[in-house]
Amino acid sequence: MGWLFVALAAVFEFIGVIGLNKYSKRKTIPTGFMFLGGFGLSFVFLYSSFQYLQVSTAYAVWIGIGTAGAVLLNMIFFGESKSLARIGSLALIIVGVIGLKALS
Repeated sequence: MGWLFVALAAVFEFIGVIGLNKYSKRKTIPTGFMFLGGFGLSFVFLYSSFQYLQVSTAYAVWIGIGTAGAVLLNMIFFGESKSLARIGSLALIIVGVIGLKALS
């Protein structure tokens, strides 16, 4: 159950990241709601995961998934650089998250 909450927290963090990107370009109520609502629900689900998982592990995995997801979303949908160095760095984050999950 704890990992389900972390996964939901990551999904809502992605929504928050998209909302943040859109809000930074155009400040409207829907983009602000997407930005604040996404991050708000993300924290709610992350906090819920602490009932089942160690805080350090859940938080680190959430940060890793969120960071990797934010980079991927911005590469795919918002035209950020897709350089080999960025992709390699992203792969290191993913390996680290998998390592934390495997060892917890």
